[in-house]
Amino acid sequence: MFAVDTLEFPGLGNHSYLAAGPRTAVAIDPPRDVDQVVAAAARRGVRIAYVAETHVHNDYLSGGLELARLTGARYLVPAGAGVSFPHTPVADGDAVTVDEDLALRALATPGHTPHHTAYVLTEGGSAVAAFTGGSLLIGAVGRPDLVEPRLTERLARAQHASAHRLADALDDAVRLLPTHGFGSFCASGRAPGEETTVGAERAGNAALTKDVDAFVTELLAGLDDVPAYYAHMGPANAAGPAPVDLTPPEPATAASIAARLAAGEWVVDLRHRVAFAAGHVPGSVNFEADGKLATYLAWLLPWHRPVTLLAASAGQLARAQRELVRVGIDRPASAATGDPRSWVGPGGRLAAGGCATFADLARARAGRGDVVVLDVRRAAERRAGRIEASVHIPVHELRDRVHEVPDGVVWVHCASGTRATIGASLLDAAGRDVVVVDDSFAAAEQAGLVPLRPASS
Repeated sequence: MFAVDTLEFPGLGNHSYLAAGPRTAVAIDPPRDVDQVVAAAARRGVRIAYVAETHVHNDYLSGGLELARLTGARYLVPAGAGVSFPHTPVADGDAVTVDEDLALRALATPGHTPHHTAYVLTEGGSAVAAFTGGSLLIGAVGRPDLVEPRLTERLARAQHASAHRLADALDDAVRLLPTHGFGSFCASGRAPGEETTVGAERAGNAALTKDVDAFVTELLAGLDDVPAYYAHMGPANAAGPAPVDLTPPEPATAASIAARLAAGEWVVDLRHRVAFAAGHVPGSVNFEADGKLATYLAWLLPWHRPVTLLAASAGQLARAQRELVRVGIDRPASAATGDPRSWVGPGGRLAAGGCATFADLARARAGRGDVVVLDVRRAAERRAGRIEASVHIPVHELRDRVHEVPDGVVWVHCASGTRATIGASLLDAAGRDVVVVDDSFAAAEQAGLVPLRPASS
């Protein structure tokens, strides 16, 4: 009998897998912090004999090279990936024996990248699962626009062909186990659910229900912004990421925090938005540890800019460190935990801000003239509905466009409050008077703030 363990990384919207027989296993698309893969194998009592990469990833740093080094496993990488480290190149149709009666077969599925390869797990010669990486996802496919703009349409057409190749090769009952698609920006869309089968995708995935021209038109029209740090992930994965260091950072003092801010470094407060609003180091920015910390901090932080982390507890700091190494933010310059009053020097004061609802915003708008409403959602979200007379700057552009925000008290909103918190803290650090709208955008219409028809801009 075989077993598949799923390792979930909701902050990045990805899954990794460990497929095991009674004695040996294969790890597919492992995270950079490989200790949890090793622990999963230990719980099963199996040896990791193979590490398999579906493609050179654009959204996170792989732990494949380090995992292979630690375990002595053979490292399977698609032959066309162009990596510069020792590995076993895999071509279409290649197969390895994972354990008795358990084998892994490579299936070329270009589209997300030109070299993308899925792996079909067979037991006793019958397919039981397919690890589809960034090809066929749950209700979607992997984005075709992350490699080279001139290849985007060609790769979109390849995605359609690869989806059909998978569906034609596999029975309906075969489990489909993608790496992307659980909130990852590598996916072309997000469908509900954490599990699927070939049959479910055959019935509902546009790549399998639409003709190629309609599919490509729809896919290309729906592509959204690409996180800036993606530009660094592919080259780092091709070169081979270094092992991680998760030891605690150098302790930060009030004096060192002030000095780092004065030097233009980033001081990132990981606490919940309500705690940040109640009192924070002036000039610090708020990226909550719970949520998409790695995605948004790596997206907005100038690449390789030193960062100091402020956390509510040592546990929160450790979890954030682990999340950040997955996207190349390796060693915080320093860190502090505990009472925020200890993060400012003698005589220093914590700054404070406001949190409110859309109903509060409606009342404020009715009663004063200096209210500025800043929408930090992405353009596709705004097209579906917006607050009248609001200013639109997506949160990932705000760092460089603070000067465009009109004078007045700035009420910052997104869809739920997470990105609004980031945006408001950036404005607060720039000396603006801000209020975070900590509310679901659905409440905006109830408060009378959203037009009934979708916005045209």
